[in-house]
Amino acid sequence: NWAKGHCTEGAELVDQVLDVVRREAEGCDCLQGFQITHSLGGGTGAGMGTLLISKIREEFPDRMMATFSVVPSPKVSDTVVEPYNATLSVHQLVEHSDETFCIDNEALYDICMRTLKLSQPSYGDLNHLVSAVMSGVTTSLRFPGQLNSDLRKLAVNMVPFPRLHFFMVGFAPLTSRGGSSYRQVSVPELTQQMFDPKNMMAASDFRNGRYLTCSALFRGKISMKEVEDQMRNIQNKNQSYFVEWIPNNVQTALCSVPPRGLKMSSTFVGNSTSIQELFKRIGDQFSAMFRRKAFLHWYTGEGMDEMEFT
Repeated sequence: NWAKGHCTEGAELVDQVLDVVRREAEGCDCLQGFQITHSLGGGTGAGMGTLLISKIREEFPDRMMATFSVVPSPKVSDTVVEPYNATLSVHQLVEHSDETFCIDNEALYDICMRTLKLSQPSYGDLNHLVSAVMSGVTTSLRFPGQLNSDLRKLAVNMVPFPRLHFFMVGFAPLTSRGGSSYRQVSVPELTQQMFDPKNMMAASDFRNGRYLTCSALFRGKISMKEVEDQMRNIQNKNQSYFVEWIPNNVQTALCSVPPRGLKMSSTFVGNSTSIQELFKRIGDQFSAMFRRKAFLHWYTGEGMDEMEFT
């Protein structure tokens, strides 16, 4: 559980991990930041992952910290104490992370089953979707393009207030593993798909909130003007979904190298107020269990204090 990863066993191992990180960092000529992939429901990713994040933060305070966090999904639960682990982790992420991309297994299953029509998706299929987004977010760091974006530029454009750095992500065109899209996609279609709630990889519906900011990272042989026009179009048509106190809140980036097997693709990162559904859901489950002090002894036994939960 979380306490084991954060306080006892993880705390013993974290120095060895930091040595490896330090060795990698020394090999870089211009280190921009760190990407951490972890889940928030368990003990290793959540407990030790957040401990590692805070330690890296201490050592490299001026570098970006981006996390890809698998949040517990509403219906699919692996462990009973997921709400505890997730709540404790989110508290750490709010403090120490610069950008957190929220990914949700259930939303990934939905995409696989509804959109890709896979009857029994495996973890490989889910990972395929996540890797598409991860690749999209870092694409400008790796390939040349007309309008570049990097982790820091993304954060500057996406985070209006330091604590509001939890993003929803999406990708278009969605294709299953091994099968590339045989249909020609156009920029308007990509844009349409990208803003489609069915494409979001977190179980919260952006139609119940408003976008503070969002970012569209296009890849392929696309004209910049077309992208700009589409984005302006979307904002004008859906003004009610964007907050009015941040004008021009869609950031675009364009990279000329498309992903393998596709002519063009787009990655969507949105900072929407509807992400609160996700936290509210975890918070409600947390309160229900904490009210009865259920399972608390597993945490207090590892040296945590009950006060840390309140």
